[in-house]
Amino acid sequence: MTIPGRYQNPFVFYIFAHYKISMGLFKFIFSKTFLIQLVLALLAIILIAFLTLKWLNFSTNHDQRIEVPNLSMLSLGAVEGKLKESHLQYEIMDSANYDPDYPKYAVIDQVPAPGKFVKENRKLYLTLNPSGFRKIVVPDMIRRTLRQVEPTLRSLGFEIGDITYKPDIAKDAVLELRHEGKLIEPGDELMKTSVIDLVLGDGSGQYGGDLNETDENENETGNDDEF
Repeated sequence: MTIPGRYQNPFVFYIFAHYKISMGLFKFIFSKTFLIQLVLALLAIILIAFLTLKWLNFSTNHDQRIEVPNLSMLSLGAVEGKLKESHLQYEIMDSANYDPDYPKYAVIDQVPAPGKFVKENRKLYLTLNPSGFRKIVVPDMIRRTLRQVEPTLRSLGFEIGDITYKPDIAKDAVLELRHEGKLIEPGDELMKTSVIDLVLGDGSGQYGGDLNETDENENETGNDDEF
């Protein structure tokens, strides 16, 4: 590039060169070649974005929704078959308290709830009904009053059965707990909802122990008197 004599000054030359470069760039931006390259670049970006979205929809089943079936009352075998048809998975949660209105080992609760829409292979969380009521430890209720014992046993899930009385100095004090005629000791375990019969003192002031033991004591005392 020939530089006129008036542009021999370095500063003036810099201004001149910058002007020429800017004009050249300006002409290139509005040239046919640049416009063609710009259009091709935009088309490439649009194509890449379209293919990326298609791949995401395919890999994540973006548009596919499956209605969660109602699994209530179904056994585990029936659940497996139904979820396999729907392309869903499941996980068993800790069993809840036994519900006599449901079959043993049947589904009593599920998350998500029936009717919800989820993606394919979504995991459902199931709660099964146990095989029966769990066992509960019977606390020490001996010599406590009926007013204390009855609400305590009911709160533990037991039911109060027959209430009978026997001679004892304390009225309404619990002397025995029985289940189906068998004596219950503190620490024994019974199924929840078991019926417990109570034997209470009648407050007569008489000794409420074993009558056979009383007879034996009287006989021993008589023998001592003879000597």
